[in-house]
Amino acid sequence: MGNLISEALSIGWVALASLVGLLVYFQVSIHDPAAKKRAVFKTFIGIIATFLLFVAIANYKTNFYGESRLLPVSLVMITVTTFLMALYFTNLSALLKIGGLMFFIAAFLSGYGNWLPQVEGGFPPVEEKKTWDSMTSQQLADEGEKIIFGGVGKNQEQGAIGKGQCPLCHAFHAGMLGERAPNLLGLPNRKERLEDPKYSKGNPAKREYAVKESFPGAGTAESIQEYIAESHACPSCYVVSGYGVKGTNDKESPMPAIHKPPISLSLEELAAVDTWMYLREGVDPPSFEDIVKSYEKFIPEADRPKQQEEKAGPPSALLADGTEPVDQILAKAQCVSCHTIPGIPGAMGTIGPKLEEGTTAAQRIKDPAYKGTAKSPAEYIMESIVDPSAYVVKPFPDNTMPKIFGQKLSAGALKKIVDYLSQVKVGAPPPKIS
Repeated sequence: MGNLISEALSIGWVALASLVGLLVYFQVSIHDPAAKKRAVFKTFIGIIATFLLFVAIANYKTNFYGESRLLPVSLVMITVTTFLMALYFTNLSALLKIGGLMFFIAAFLSGYGNWLPQVEGGFPPVEEKKTWDSMTSQQLADEGEKIIFGGVGKNQEQGAIGKGQCPLCHAFHAGMLGERAPNLLGLPNRKERLEDPKYSKGNPAKREYAVKESFPGAGTAESIQEYIAESHACPSCYVVSGYGVKGTNDKESPMPAIHKPPISLSLEELAAVDTWMYLREGVDPPSFEDIVKSYEKFIPEADRPKQQEEKAGPPSALLADGTEPVDQILAKAQCVSCHTIPGIPGAMGTIGPKLEEGTTAAQRIKDPAYKGTAKSPAEYIMESIVDPSAYVVKPFPDNTMPKIFGQKLSAGALKKIVDYLSQVKVGAPPPKIS
């Protein structure tokens, strides 16, 4: 308030000084006591009104471009001033009252406008393209953590999943079991796998598979980084015991090649993921260029997804928003890696039961082991997605399926899955994909 008064005096000191001089003049020149009293009183009122007017002006001058929501106070002060002067300057009373009413309406509208939530205007933020090769190791690791978990510091957060979707299958910390894929703790130090006879370098069957799948360097990893790159590009070139597709004797991995759809990580993103894997364990990572080079050994140039320019703003936390066809939704959620789903290309997983819910849902609801609340096949399918422990199909173990799809799939995406699976029936042609 002190700053406003100082600003008001600096703006209106001439007018105020004139009124003070006029007040002194009336004191000296008017001899009639009654007339002198009226003149002095009106001059004093004029000084107060003028001072309020300049305070209002100073308020506008100081705060007009700031974030203050008190600007309507200036209009209120001017309104009070005009009505105050109208009481004592009767010859200008009507004009002052009309002016005061106008200022009152302006103050009301201005106050209401300031009360509403404010939106800051201006130009949109500049879109910056990431320069991966100029990042420090820590910056790369932060980007890698975002790709894996959806944000920096989320690696121990239950249900945190990023673009890479790794936590859907893998565990990353001591004591955490991955039912569908091995725990990745200590991966940068697992050099013993390069010497394992099961590794494709010494296994003709795996070498033949790798060649058939167009991985030119498969089976030739000479370092732990090349092994990590090969594991991402050709997951079946080495399958950790107990984590292969059921019935393949650990010769085939359920893990998709993550440089291919639906995940499609670029070589730069894969380098960021690997850098995080090293740094989080206190191991110095290879350089960005060396990591990218390790992937180039195993992924043909034609199969390398290009890094898309990222726009400003946080990435979506959803795996699917419901605008996609149901086959894409099931692929993005990695349902195809664990389940066989009639009519869905590539859905040949054996980690979970075959999804023929249009036939089996009603029977499962009646099972004494059922612990859910569904009353119809559609309700059962929805419940199985968001609360898979409500009914566990034998002989599959509980807690194999993640319990995060209620948060990671939109309502529209869930509805498309439910609508499709409701129509899948044993012995009938698969429904149309929509």
